[in-house]
Amino acid sequence: MLRGRAVTLRPATVADVPALAAIRADPEVRRWWRGGDDLTAAVHADLGDDDLALYAIEHDGRVVGAIQWHAEPDPDYRHASMDIFLDPAVRGAGLGVDAIRTLARHLIDEYGHHRFTIDPAAANSAAIRAYAKVGFRPVGIMRRYERGEDGRWHDALLMDLLADDLTD
Repeated sequence: MLRGRAVTLRPATVADVPALAAIRADPEVRRWWRGGDDLTAAVHADLGDDDLALYAIEHDGRVVGAIQWHAEPDPDYRHASMDIFLDPAVRGAGLGVDAIRTLARHLIDEYGHHRFTIDPAAANSAAIRAYAKVGFRPVGIMRRYERGEDGRWHDALLMDLLADDLTD
């Protein structure tokens, strides 16, 4: 269990699937995360992915989102990538920033990671602002990076963070 200033991160379990699927079903979250017609199955798939570490984000005793990370296995390109989603009802309170900072600190201290990446949709300005508050910097636009629910390709912004740049 990882404790931030306002959030607790703990490994997600099958018991968290209904709450996480419900958050992902919210139109504000689904716009960026999608997941097909069966979001319960999508969350189960994330839980079953051996290459992905998925944490439930708790605030005031309630699951309010999830944060996940994946390590690049090639030692010459070692880094961790992250992704996060939050219940829109708790946005604006700094919980996402706290969760990202808490996970990054853990990955630095426990796993020795020195570099992190995150790749929000280029149009997701709220997420980009939150990542910047932790110390992530823009690297560049990945053009036509991901297909949206509208069937069109959309750009993403590759951002990275070096351990030395993590803000407190």
